[in-house]
Amino acid sequence: MSKETKKGVFQGIIERDADGNYFCGPYLLDYQYTESNFKLGDKISLKTVIANPSFKSREAYAMKSMKFFLAGEE
Repeated sequence: MSKETKKGVFQGIIERDADGNYFCGPYLLDYQYTESNFKLGDKISLKTVIANPSFKSREAYAMKSMKFFLAGEE
């Protein structure tokens, strides 16, 4: 369901893992931003990604996105 896209870095569905982390494909999503603005199952486009600064989740998610939006709102 997820795919590379020219309108953003990546496009896919918001999911949540057993540790409570929100993610989309291989990318960790910013927890507070996701919690405040989205819900599980939303289709989003990631605008930017950075190296994951969190030691706790870096092994599972090497990259993190802090800027993303609902797909179709490009």
